[in-house]
Amino acid sequence: MFSCRPILCLTSFAMAAATGLMSSRSAAEPVLPGIGPALQAMVDQHEIAGAVTVVVSKDRILHLENTGLADVASQKPMTEETLFWIASMTKPITATAVLMLQDEGKLNVADPVAKYLPEFAGLKSPSGKPANLTITQILTHTSGLGEAGGPAAKEAKTLADLVPLWLAAPMQYEPGAKWAYTQSGINAAARIVEVVSGLTFDAFLQQRLFDPLGMKSTTFYPTDAQRARLVTAYAKNKDTGLLEAVPPREGYGTRGRPPQGNGGLFSTPADYARFCRMLLGGGACDGRRYLSGDAMKFLTTSQTGDLPTGFFQNGPLGNLGVNYGWGLGTCILRQPHAGVAAMLPPGTYGHGGAWGTQAWIDPVKGVAYVLMVQRSNFPNSDASEVRRAFQEAASKALGK
Repeated sequence: MFSCRPILCLTSFAMAAATGLMSSRSAAEPVLPGIGPALQAMVDQHEIAGAVTVVVSKDRILHLENTGLADVASQKPMTEETLFWIASMTKPITATAVLMLQDEGKLNVADPVAKYLPEFAGLKSPSGKPANLTITQILTHTSGLGEAGGPAAKEAKTLADLVPLWLAAPMQYEPGAKWAYTQSGINAAARIVEVVSGLTFDAFLQQRLFDPLGMKSTTFYPTDAQRARLVTAYAKNKDTGLLEAVPPREGYGTRGRPPQGNGGLFSTPADYARFCRMLLGGGACDGRRYLSGDAMKFLTTSQTGDLPTGFFQNGPLGNLGVNYGWGLGTCILRQPHAGVAAMLPPGTYGHGGAWGTQAWIDPVKGVAYVLMVQRSNFPNSDASEVRRAFQEAASKALGK
């Protein structure tokens, strides 16, 4: 890991700029004007060390560009093969797996969780009533399920090991009463995939989604060769304003740990863009169907009624919860607002990751915006200036 002092970080960035490492791309890939300079400005301001940006339609790549460095200490540039921990961008993939099984008639998202995880039958809500959680509730963060934590969670080797820990934690609220981001619910959905399919969650995704879609670098457990392509994560020093390397997030990426559907995946920008192309194709990509039109509705339309949802539910972020709804594993923009959503039409949907990664699908323009960075302490990655700068530049270029 990179361990130089902040002043050396600044020097490294200057050296990279001077040697032409700050922006690169494959000659075979198209580039939309304005995106590279917008991301370079974020590098210059020490918001990120580097980025890979992709814009796709359902049929092809419209833009693929690399900016800055994957590792400052070694001056390693970002490339389209750079591997990122995509964190909560795993959640739409988890929901996709559930919906694939629904298409096969093996489950229904209206079903009670206890139908597949019998341990849930005895779960009581805070009022003492049977919780009767549904699959839809655990995938829309409206279940109120408690979270697993402590040493026992760190020792879990499988998703099954986590089930008693979720049930031992106090319920947070009455099911369906509100929206609150709940990691345990998404992981419970991943466990349901295992029970219904007879495969471990990672094996199911590999066989049913990653291999057919050609997502060759998407995995819960990177190999040694893949780890050699892993980006270095950075945090912004609050005192100096400069970037400093941070260690990988504990609990992800190691065999012997559960394949967590809430945020366990590593991927490349081009890989995740293939997943987005499938969504833009209404559940199909390159002649193969993965989801039915009915299943796609659960990903692309709100399942949370009038509940305020999402991450813009406080004063500094505008109290914009009513501007968003939640599909199964996806955030859905109901009404654009100033900032990161100003250029996106109603019905745009997607998900970000803890370290600044983003993918948003615009069904009106028929494009998806994929942003890969690795910055650990954005105040709110969904509201980051890096995301806004990328989407604004891409939208402007597409408008031309």
